[in-house]
Amino acid sequence: MPIRRPLTPSADPAGEIPATSGARLDRIDAALVSLGAEQHRLERIGLEIPLARCHTQKRYWMFLRALFSIPDAKRSTPCGGSPWPSATIR
Repeated sequence: MPIRRPLTPSADPAGEIPATSGARLDRIDAALVSLGAEQHRLERIGLEIPLARCHTQKRYWMFLRALFSIPDAKRSTPCGGSPWPSATIR
């Protein structure tokens, strides 16, 4: 299967992942905005196969958005404690 290019430059999954969480979310949001505009364009001109590719790429970036929106466990727990309750193995 040939490697397909992204539909928009900002939605290129081969791009570097930014170091900070805010920059990561900004990059993901830029990809989603560009793919949304491309989706509207493809709907207007009626290209079904590229539209399906666009939908697939949007799902990928929405997954990344959800994944990178999960707060870091160390920051989300009071006093830096463990986010998991202690388990007793019997």
